[in-house]
Amino acid sequence: MNVTLWIVRGPLAFAFIAVGTMKLFAYEKFKARSEKKGPTGITRGLAASIGVAEVAGGIGIVLPMATNIAPSVSMWAAVGLSTIMLLAIGFHVRRHESPVAPGILFLRAVFVLFGRFSR
Repeated sequence: MNVTLWIVRGPLAFAFIAVGTMKLFAYEKFKARSEKKGPTGITRGLAASIGVAEVAGGIGIVLPMATNIAPSVSMWAAVGLSTIMLLAIGFHVRRHESPVAPGILFLRAVFVLFGRFSR
């Protein structure tokens, strides 16, 4: 189970760090990509807040387990990331967009959460 958690956790962390970094440092590119179907109403401040949470969650889901320092932080990072993705699913459904990408990330975060919680 530990190997499976690492296989799921690595790409999950990479995805959140990549997308969060884009929201933090390339807001104009993020805005252009997200407003293809019309204005989203996501301000620079909101995007930065979400970006910080995603980068922190991406780091928090891997680093504590890799260093074996406060490994319970990994579980809490998975809680935070799954919450962010649940809200993202609602956002995409409201905009009549496909919720598949945030849905997959949500399921992976929940898998890591229950994998860590069951130990």
